[in-house]
Amino acid sequence: MKTKKIYAKRIFDSIIAFLLIIITSPIMLLLALLILGKLGSPIFFVQRRTGLEGREFSLYKFRTMLDSRDEEGRLLPKELRVSKFGNVLRRTSLDELPSLFNVIKGDMSLVGPRPLLPDYLPYYSKKQNRRHEVKPGITGWAQVNGRNVLDWEKRFELDVWYVDNWSLWLDLKILFMTLIKTIKKEDISPKDKVSMERFDEVVRRQREE
Repeated sequence: MKTKKIYAKRIFDSIIAFLLIIITSPIMLLLALLILGKLGSPIFFVQRRTGLEGREFSLYKFRTMLDSRDEEGRLLPKELRVSKFGNVLRRTSLDELPSLFNVIKGDMSLVGPRPLLPDYLPYYSKKQNRRHEVKPGITGWAQVNGRNVLDWEKRFELDVWYVDNWSLWLDLKILFMTLIKTIKKEDISPKDKVSMERFDEVVRRQREE
């Protein structure tokens, strides 16, 4: 991506993220109090993710899962830890609001390939790894074209398409489509699952077959 386009995208991201933080700050405060009361501490889910050029950063989201464990102290499966309240946060994408601070920090963009776990880095093909040529986004081309109902190969294909075809107009289009998807609550998670199967586990299984 050319330098001028990078600056334009950064300015666009910073202005919109700053305005959204101001507008949604009462909502974020209310959600923080509700999470504290319904799920307990901590309020935020913080996890290391991979960003531009494969560099790691800490992603911020609102917590949606309970800290429920079995008799041996191991965390229960995700399906048993997501509460009704947590599901509401996920289905409305309100759990993503703290990621606006990642945009302000410069770790992320409003639009781009979703940031994934550092564990996945050794498993990308050369083409798939091109998703790291731009900053990751809160939403992206893959998210408005199927989101979590897509398989990994298709998601990465859409991510690379975005890298090759980026423009501010495309970002505006994706943001508008994201709003519509959020209102309709479409493609939040794979059928009968809370979240997608890990990419590294998919690749290892395929290699064993």
